[in-house]
Amino acid sequence: MEIQNVSILGAGTLGSRVALQAAISGYQVSIFDITDKALDFSFETMKKILAQLDKGGYLKESQEKILSRVYFTLDPEKAVKDADLINESVTEDIELKKKVWKQFGELAPEKTILTTNTSYLLPSMFADISGKPSKFCALHFHDVFYSRVVDIMPHPGTEPSLIPLLEKFGKSLNQVPVLVKKENPGYIFNTMLLALIGAAGKLLTGEVASIEDIDKSWMVNFHMPMGPFGILDSIGLDTAWHVTKSREDSASKAFAAHLKTYIDQGKLGEKTGEGFYKYPNPSYKDPNFVI
Repeated sequence: MEIQNVSILGAGTLGSRVALQAAISGYQVSIFDITDKALDFSFETMKKILAQLDKGGYLKESQEKILSRVYFTLDPEKAVKDADLINESVTEDIELKKKVWKQFGELAPEKTILTTNTSYLLPSMFADISGKPSKFCALHFHDVFYSRVVDIMPHPGTEPSLIPLLEKFGKSLNQVPVLVKKENPGYIFNTMLLALIGAAGKLLTGEVASIEDIDKSWMVNFHMPMGPFGILDSIGLDTAWHVTKSREDSASKAFAAHLKTYIDQGKLGEKTGEGFYKYPNPSYKDPNFVI
């Protein structure tokens, strides 16, 4: 099977980036969401990224030609009518994802490979409800332009022949495919990242240290451009909250409650202009931050 037409469900930060990288890589792409506002956000996000890439000399085609391969739609049927591959990037909410996969599993052509971009949940949670469990697999992207790993995580019923197809597809998008051999919440990187975020959250809610000092300690010791709270802002505090609140330990519950105070104020991180830091010029990017 040759993948030519890609459908992205969810026009948020990550979905928009995956859609754009697919278009840059030569694929015909449809991107679906339920509001014009979400699609407008996606379009503006793509234009900003393309302008940055063009300025850096990274584009082989014009911005206009790349964007001409992207089709924005509110119509679920049109979104997937010719799809060779669907990648779903909606909020990390089990019931919402089940609803999406029931709908699009019925709408998708028989040929379509169904993939979820969930960062923590398991493909087996949605495979059966999609109606095509053998064609269902997790395909989890990170940033796609800067963090170029894509996790391929099958569930026990995934057709084995899908794995090399998804590896080839990942490489064609200039990503580094890694295979998660069995289902694992958090895949590979996020399992390691959650340990870091959990420790940082425990230090904060336990009043051991401030946000800035926790980040400074990590940045200086590991020569990193940002610390755990800067990382959380880039991920999105809403995404982090959905993951953290599902954990049963008291430290996670305390940190989830702390994250909720930011979310209730509309402070979701970099995408809203404020989270733990203010954007586009967060203090941790100031050279004097670690002096």
